[in-house]
Amino acid sequence: MAATSGLQPWRKVFHAGTGIVVAWALLVPSLSRGQALLGLALAFALLSALDAIRLRRDDANALFFRLFGALASPREARGFASSTWYALGLLLTVALVPRPEAVSAVLVLGLADPIASVVGQRFGRRPLLGGSVEGTLTFLTVALAILVARHAWPAAVPAAVVATLAERRSWPLDDNLAIPLATGLTLLAVGLLV
Repeated sequence: MAATSGLQPWRKVFHAGTGIVVAWALLVPSLSRGQALLGLALAFALLSALDAIRLRRDDANALFFRLFGALASPREARGFASSTWYALGLLLTVALVPRPEAVSAVLVLGLADPIASVVGQRFGRRPLLGGSVEGTLTFLTVALAILVARHAWPAAVPAAVVATLAERRSWPLDDNLAIPLATGLTLLAVGLLV
């Protein structure tokens, strides 16, 4: 599993690319909420089924790591793949919050998470909650930039802070599930209050 350790640049590119593509799709006016939910539900169902097979059969799991070693994490050897959690996070976020908030939540997941990971791995020196101060501050900065560009600051700032906390302390949930939900629900809740 040597290919699944270190910086894993292709994993970061895939993570960001998926977020950008899904956010773009959600911005297409002709795509209905029902169609978006159906597509995300199908993606989640397919990935869940593949995980179920992979986790029951050692040969299937070995094949998964041979084919997707550049995208896989060692923790996925015994649990659901990050892509499955990612699909579930997007599905629930799109189901629970309006489209503008969902798009923002998808962008925070897609961009802030991999950028913070790169910074934390390369430049992180001071530990913080299982990560680094440098990576956490990078996540917060990227999340703020995305959210302030799309929402009024009274909603954007708390949503960025909550998303950052979700990224750092998402256990027992995967951060790919926790980040978009935390972001979207905070934007929605604060938006209703202000």
